[in-house]
Amino acid sequence: MTDPWQDTSLSPAERAADLLERMTLQERLGQLASIWPGSATGADGQEVAPSQRRLAQEIDDQGLLRHGLGQLTRPFGTRPVTADEGTAALRDAQRRIREANRFGIPAMAHEECLTGFTAWGATILPTPLAWGAAFDPELVEEAAALVGASLRSVGIHQGLAPVLDVTRDPRWGRTEETIGEDPYLVGTIGAAYVRGLESAGIVATLKHFAGYSGSRGARNHAPVAVGPRELAEVYLPPFETALREGGARSVMHAYNDLDGVPAAAHHGLLTQLLREEWGFTGTVVADYFGVSFLELSHGVADSPGRAGALALAAGVDIELPAVRCYGDALAELVGSGEVAEELVDRAALRVLTQKAELGLLDPDWSPEPPALRRDPAGGGGSDEGDATAGHGEAGVADGPEPSPGVDLDPPELRDVARRLAEESVVLLAARDNVLPLGRHRQVAVLGPLADDPAAMLGCYTFPRHVGTEHPGLPLGVEVPTLLQSLCRELPGSRFVHSTAVAAAGGGPISDAPSDSADSPTTSVDLPGADTRPGAGTEAVFATVSGSDLALVVVGDRSGLFGRGTSGEGCDVAELELPEGQGEIIDAALAATEGPGIPVVLIVLGGRPYALGRWADRLAAVVQAFFPGQEGGAAVAGVLSGRVNPSGRLPVGVPRHRGGQPYGYLAAPLGQAGGASSLDPSPLYPFGHGLSYTTFSWDDASLSASETDTGSAVEVRLRVRNTGDRAGTEVVQLYLHDPVARTVRPVVRLVGYARVPLGTGESAEVRFRFHPDLASYPLGATERIVEPGALELRLAASSSDVRHTLPLVLTGEERRVGYDRALVCPVEVSAD
Repeated sequence: MTDPWQDTSLSPAERAADLLERMTLQERLGQLASIWPGSATGADGQEVAPSQRRLAQEIDDQGLLRHGLGQLTRPFGTRPVTADEGTAALRDAQRRIREANRFGIPAMAHEECLTGFTAWGATILPTPLAWGAAFDPELVEEAAALVGASLRSVGIHQGLAPVLDVTRDPRWGRTEETIGEDPYLVGTIGAAYVRGLESAGIVATLKHFAGYSGSRGARNHAPVAVGPRELAEVYLPPFETALREGGARSVMHAYNDLDGVPAAAHHGLLTQLLREEWGFTGTVVADYFGVSFLELSHGVADSPGRAGALALAAGVDIELPAVRCYGDALAELVGSGEVAEELVDRAALRVLTQKAELGLLDPDWSPEPPALRRDPAGGGGSDEGDATAGHGEAGVADGPEPSPGVDLDPPELRDVARRLAEESVVLLAARDNVLPLGRHRQVAVLGPLADDPAAMLGCYTFPRHVGTEHPGLPLGVEVPTLLQSLCRELPGSRFVHSTAVAAAGGGPISDAPSDSADSPTTSVDLPGADTRPGAGTEAVFATVSGSDLALVVVGDRSGLFGRGTSGEGCDVAELELPEGQGEIIDAALAATEGPGIPVVLIVLGGRPYALGRWADRLAAVVQAFFPGQEGGAAVAGVLSGRVNPSGRLPVGVPRHRGGQPYGYLAAPLGQAGGASSLDPSPLYPFGHGLSYTTFSWDDASLSASETDTGSAVEVRLRVRNTGDRAGTEVVQLYLHDPVARTVRPVVRLVGYARVPLGTGESAEVRFRFHPDLASYPLGATERIVEPGALELRLAASSSDVRHTLPLVLTGEERRVGYDRALVCPVEVSAD
């Protein structure tokens, strides 16, 4: 006869409550703890847990784990390990974890999955800023579902994604992890990623809650200057949308403080708002070392135990990535009466409920992951496998042997990565019919990123996040460079590329070799990388000589904490192209001016850069935000015309490199005006993007010109492809509120639709606009919809308005909350 907590006919909450009653205090605390296999130290050399180095030994002697374990941290994403080896080792670790505690409860295992499964050999998706550029939540959801299936197949339960921070200052290094600068776009795309992960049975984790991207000076981990109204208007809506529309079951607190209260200790955020007001019932997990930072960085606690007490009282359920504050130090405070035992019970109940939902409390739960169940041989590992998830040092220089069994880079996921990359490429400017490329006899390819796979990979991809710590490690998946992709895309053209030109911009930007085939024979490498003053300009002239087109490829290489030009901890003082790359553009324009050779600029990176000084002299500009392993082919396809570009900017491209970066959500005083000599307007605005075909927008109408403050109206528009090739238009719906009780943005996005059309085809686009989408906060807790005049603007970007539709809201002012309409449903009906 089974105990009630093992009875699968009972609800997860009932089972968890029964199990909790049977546990000792130490066993309940064990469910709030985590260990990190293969990682001995934390940030700045901090030893986050002595248990980390002893994981295999402790599992064997049942010392550390005799009270049970809540989480295993990144068994695949800490060091290079093949899928088969990691899967078998995780299975063996779970067996030992179960054997060590008297209830036989396994740990939840989590991984990063911001650009796909962050594991060696797994498919690498475009970075989230590229998801925003695609304006395609359905495709993002499809990608996430496949990523979730990969995670689950090898025994992972939780994914630490998506990032829902709204871009406020793109100098922030983590801009590449954001989806864009608009809360509506971030919320709808983020909710789609959540739905995909959750549909595969993976617990999606929303991060970072909240306000993290509003740091002063765009510095990582810096204080945040955000008032309660701005927090409610800009930073919180994406989390609301992802919880309600996506069904996320976990939230991760942010590192920052809000008005002096660290997010990890913010009871108002993590309990009053998230749980009591929004009704969230899942788990709140710590951002890595975030509980320790209450003591070590914020200075609001004087010991690990008191840091743990603050976080626990605020509502943090699980300490990640390893136990330091929630272990014995917290147990002592509970024993002395300084911390209420009920707080431990509250968190442990949430963890156990989630484990019950995942089947981890079922009597027949097996440590065999689905991947090994399909193939009993497993392709690697045995019952004697290393409990550190196969993270040994042997063979690292040459890379692990390919996995014969588990495939983390399946064709269907690569196909989604390709489609998402293609949809995310943005054509910013084009003139004189230079693009798409015709048949060119010779093309000069300049810039340090032209033949570097790092140009495709964001900071949270395995090669850039972990692989750079293992010199000589192969990328694990094929990542063709742009030059290689161009040679394959346009075999009739001759491409000339100089290593000297690459070096002149600050040295070769890659620190990892490509796994792709050798550079195509059509690529010519001029001898010598001469880095003397002026050598770069000379090399540009030599490379351009005899060519009839010049492509200049610039941008970022991602990294962690200053080891890249973009990524976590890689913040910048101004939005200037890094490592002197602007000099290559200057040299290319100088070299091509006389012979009249057109120059096309391709920017591959993690943030927008100021391009104003070259805009008038470039024949075309193409932007791609770390487009992943299929990114080279996607950009080459746009250049050749095989792919008709449909990406739109999720964040504006600035004109000037300095000053306060401009956000499109600015109020009237944030726009250009006579009170200042500085025009902050972007060079290319939010939502901007061009196509190789043309579209007409006709028959725009509202179902009613007046409606009360609680009733929806329908917005209609007919879009027709009037050009000579198939393409996709992105219709954007903006709201303008001319008079309100608080200062409002001039426009803000409230809906969008991708409209694919063949030549001559048309479609009707219908938005269902609810007045709740016009609501705004008066402060921290009150949000209203007020009667009065509005404008709904159908636009091709935030500044390219095609139709303006006046709408009057009548009736009483309404107060709205978490249950308000958050999204604008849209239907596209082709003729």
